[in-house]
Amino acid sequence: MNDALHRPEPAEAPCALPLREGPPGPLSGIRVLDLSAYIAGPYGCTLLADQGAEVIKIEPPVGDNLRKYPSTLAAESRAFIGVNRSKWGAVLDLKQPDDLAVLMSLVRTADVLVHNFRPSVPARLGIDYARLREVNPRLIYCAVTGYGEQGPLKDKAGYDQVLQTMTGMCSLQAPAGQPPQILYGSVVDYYAAALIAAGVASALFERSRSGLGQEVGVSLLRSALAMQSARLVWAEGEPREVGRDMRSGGITGIHPTREGYLYISANTPHFWRALCEKTGLQELLATDRYDSVRKRAQHQAEIVPRLHQALAAHSALEWERLFGEEVPCAAARTVEDMFDFPQVQAEGMVHTFRHPAVGSYRGFSRAVSFGRTPGPVPFASPALGEHDDAVRAEAQRSLF
Repeated sequence: MNDALHRPEPAEAPCALPLREGPPGPLSGIRVLDLSAYIAGPYGCTLLADQGAEVIKIEPPVGDNLRKYPSTLAAESRAFIGVNRSKWGAVLDLKQPDDLAVLMSLVRTADVLVHNFRPSVPARLGIDYARLREVNPRLIYCAVTGYGEQGPLKDKAGYDQVLQTMTGMCSLQAPAGQPPQILYGSVVDYYAAALIAAGVASALFERSRSGLGQEVGVSLLRSALAMQSARLVWAEGEPREVGRDMRSGGITGIHPTREGYLYISANTPHFWRALCEKTGLQELLATDRYDSVRKRAQHQAEIVPRLHQALAAHSALEWERLFGEEVPCAAARTVEDMFDFPQVQAEGMVHTFRHPAVGSYRGFSRAVSFGRTPGPVPFASPALGEHDDAVRAEAQRSLF
């Protein structure tokens, strides 16, 4: 056997970026270049960072626009901090040849690149998939767009609430006969982020078999429609106007109590019986008039006033304790209540971070738990250009 084939490789220069603390995650050893802004792309990359990936956030000199959003934190945007944990941060002006060359050096050693430019922009910047594939054939190239990369709207800017309004979510959110209502909380963006993480992970898995990278496309339009898969069914012969909302109606919903509001879901016969017994409304069980979810929805004008009268005997928190596991319910809380909520604490969902400008703060830590490879310790989002020197040194290292 030729010993030359088994000679050890020369020792590789140490990575210029800091090593993450803690145990490995399922994506440890994967390098992600995050060129995206706002929420969907950045949070998708954060979900990859939660799983151990080394994520380098590349921002233009003006920074991610999310940094400039209104915030009651003086030193940094609360939204930016919440969306961009566990990333190294650097500033590159891709319109400048020297900075573009730095990015290309990073692409050589990257596994994934994520951006949310409009489809016509990457080619102008020289970072379209066709060019980057020549630099690194194993690269997973994820483009996040508003409407996709084809069709009449492909170059239109897409935003969460624009897509909510366009795709019918706002119309269905409103009570019958009322104006459309926005679902606040950037639900389309966050769902798109989950699709980014899932799509990239699937492409990495396929690459482990084929050895080749590929393009991954995620759009806010796809995300908004995917969230409505149960509504987006139109059988042959059905009229245009049919009931597509998934709300069960009747008693399911938020109700007033003596103090505070309580959400109740009692759609099964077991839960319906428990609700009636716990609230002293056993007589509602004596008639087949209310013995199904559909019938209770039809006769809600008869049931709901009696339920409200019964719920006025206790506060929402008291009802929550009284119902226990027998009636699915939740007292309406504020997001501030979640920081110290016992179940959140028990699951380790909140972590204490230290930010160079904000200082110490508590925030959400990770969305998925893994038993054998739980992932490294999360850390705070980067200040603008915080790791410039290390990222540029790493780019230089990749040339050798």
